[in-house]
Amino acid sequence: MTKNVGILAMDIYFPPTFVQQEALEAHDGVSKGKYTIGLGQDCLAFCTEVEDVISMSLTVVTSLLEKYKIDPKQIGRLEVGSETVIDKSKSIKTFLMQIFEVYAEGPARPTGGAAAIAMLIGPDAPIAFESKFRGSHMSHAYDFYKPNLASEYPVVDGKLSQTCYLMALDTCYKYFCHKYEKQEGKQFSLSDADYFVFHSPYNKLVQKSFARLVFNDFVRNASSVDDIAKEKLAPFSTLTGDESYQSRDLEKASQQVSKPLYDAKVQPTTLIPKQVGNMYTASLYAAFASLLHNKNTELAGKRVILFSYGSGLTATMFSLRLHEGQHPFSLSNIATVMNIGGKLKSRHEFAPEKFVETMHLMEHRYGAKDFVTSKDCSLLSPGTYYLTEVDSKYRRFYAKKDGNCTGNENGSVVNGY
Repeated sequence: MTKNVGILAMDIYFPPTFVQQEALEAHDGVSKGKYTIGLGQDCLAFCTEVEDVISMSLTVVTSLLEKYKIDPKQIGRLEVGSETVIDKSKSIKTFLMQIFEVYAEGPARPTGGAAAIAMLIGPDAPIAFESKFRGSHMSHAYDFYKPNLASEYPVVDGKLSQTCYLMALDTCYKYFCHKYEKQEGKQFSLSDADYFVFHSPYNKLVQKSFARLVFNDFVRNASSVDDIAKEKLAPFSTLTGDESYQSRDLEKASQQVSKPLYDAKVQPTTLIPKQVGNMYTASLYAAFASLLHNKNTELAGKRVILFSYGSGLTATMFSLRLHEGQHPFSLSNIATVMNIGGKLKSRHEFAPEKFVETMHLMEHRYGAKDFVTSKDCSLLSPGTYYLTEVDSKYRRFYAKKDGNCTGNENGSVVNGY
């Protein structure tokens, strides 16, 4: 019987170009701290004209296969998750497409970002799925924006998005706890997991999410909530569900009482989401990669709970049990191969003006055809794929940067082939 099915190997790619959120605050003319404190973000990674969802996916998948010496013929199934479509007729899987978004200037742009994650799934994994513990929720909801009667364009509604996210979190946690208690014969609480990893549009929502779980444990009278926390949360015990989502006082109190647990169980997962921004489909696993980077020597035998969320909406809470594993499929080697610290240090900071200029070009090129890029790959690391051309038939051409800092167009890729 196959045992410990899970993640054997991981790699991550994010663009080498970024802008500081503090500098973006000054450029956008917003109050100091709006993005860095209000959203909890440090930096925002973005693609230049030579990178897109396909190039990032080609880069990260190729990197994983090469570093772990995996023959592509050994891969029995390919799964791709993305929220971005750049070709309406061609299968996403043929592009190995992951994730990238361009927002117009305004309140949503600071929550953008770009990255791709590749994972190898198989038996005897150091990161094993505890499949018996899972809670999912799905509903038909326009949870990201509301209609704008004054314009043809909808208005981004952050409060609505947050409420839907937290409602889905509550539901998934309820079902997860029920499954755990049915299997284990005892109540589940936050104390039964060592770390919690969240889908991360922005870090402030992650803080609120964990605080919400603490409030859930308080309502359930779970063992993770001590007497001091119970006293501070007691005034909110009679709130209805809808009232609790709107209560700023509860939000503040629950974050205060949850901070020690947050620092221990969540903070180690926040490095890449805060440095790169919202990676959409990749954001949950980028947060998990942050945990592996920060704590890989301490994770053997630990349980990690993950909460995945997608607008529209669907969400799942599930559990992983970690083991050190055997080289090359070991926790320590996964952290070494990802080299997150090295990748972050080698990035190049852009001024907000240059960032905005690049976004304008990307917006102009979105959905366009019959153009050639600058092919400037000077900021890219060897082994990185980049876009060279989109022809009159919308076919996209990619090249791979070699060790001599030039593009190897003799080995070019057309539409992912």
